[in-house]
Amino acid sequence: MNPANPETDREIFSAVIAPHRSLSRRGFLIFMAAVGGVSFATGLVFLSMGAWPVFGFFGLDVLLIFLAFRANYISGRAREVIRITESELLVRRISAKGAMAEWRFNPYWVRIDVGRDHDGDLQTVSLTSHGSKLEIGYWLSPPEKADFLAALSAALATARRGLPA
Repeated sequence: MNPANPETDREIFSAVIAPHRSLSRRGFLIFMAAVGGVSFATGLVFLSMGAWPVFGFFGLDVLLIFLAFRANYISGRAREVIRITESELLVRRISAKGAMAEWRFNPYWVRIDVGRDHDGDLQTVSLTSHGSKLEIGYWLSPPEKADFLAALSAALATARRGLPA
């Protein structure tokens, strides 16, 4: 173990957690084409009946849907990187705008706290050390959090034991 330089320690665990986006870019283009086509066709019906302002509102609806999806994809750029070496647990959060924040913990002193709902499902995973608490993995679903918790706990146990040379 080399506590003087955690950057040269062997990596025990590494995870990148990001918000899930179920619609691909291609799926988004297909969806927007369908919404735009339906809105345009329906707008033409209203236009032919003389209700021309309705046609504009259908275009506005398409624009608002596009902007909502654009904001959703931008927020999907956020990341949380968790890295455990022999002497350090590093949590790095990168916001959707690229701002970065880091927290460093000693794996010997950090404790994992979990929060469960009334059904016993895992809701939160937090790191606690020296009076500070940091929730991690909040984009994960309860089953994903349970898998992540198991992997994180095993990695911390390995770091505490020390790796064989």
